[in-house]
Amino acid sequence: MPKTSSPATARGAHRSHLFCFGGLVSRQEPFTGFFSAYAVRVFCGNLDTQEPNIGAEITTEPRINDRIRTPQIRLINYTGEQVGVVDIEAALAMADEIGLDLVEIAPEANPPVCKIMDFGKYKYEIAQKAREARQNQTHIVVKEVRMTPKIENHDYETKLSAVEKFLKGGDKVKITMKFRGREQTRPELGFKLLQRLAEDVKEIAFVEFAPKQEGRQMTMVLGPTKKKTEAVAEQKAARAAKAKAAEEEAAAK
Repeated sequence: MPKTSSPATARGAHRSHLFCFGGLVSRQEPFTGFFSAYAVRVFCGNLDTQEPNIGAEITTEPRINDRIRTPQIRLINYTGEQVGVVDIEAALAMADEIGLDLVEIAPEANPPVCKIMDFGKYKYEIAQKAREARQNQTHIVVKEVRMTPKIENHDYETKLSAVEKFLKGGDKVKITMKFRGREQTRPELGFKLLQRLAEDVKEIAFVEFAPKQEGRQMTMVLGPTKKKTEAVAEQKAARAAKAKAAEEEAAAK
């Protein structure tokens, strides 16, 4: 009668294949089912596969010094003079001799263009230029002013002053006329009021979108005649002149 192994013995035989000592796997019997060659790679490691460098830092800064891998470069010295094509070792030696960095400024060129400079100062200048560019950017904003057809004269003057302020600042203004109750049956009242407002600001604005009714409201968009950049420049000049006048007045006292 042939011997039969118990389930525990069979499990032990399969389990022996899952433990690796010194990188060796027992070969007493072949793997079947789940315990295949894939299981060996999972539990014992796959030496033929190189794992990707997960979490590697990606930088947009130019390559400097030893990070430049090309054998030859086109060199510009620290005074801005064109040196020509030289070996990377010679360029590094020249930069090290005067205590500066070798910076790759045109990696797409063939050969790449590098310059000897102070890299810390170069980064600071780049950051300063980016900051100035952000400060000089202008964003056109659409302001909104709301009113009703039966607005009082003093309230209208207040709304008009707000519209003029926004337009002089270079922003667009959306006028929203709201109709309440029976006012919906007289939309021409709101239309006339919007026409009056457009006439009052015609020297500093133009009608970009004519009055249009949608449900219980009518809207009109006014655009400034001056560009945003011009308006901002005028405001800065006015503030500077005001500050200077205040200083002169204080000095006179």
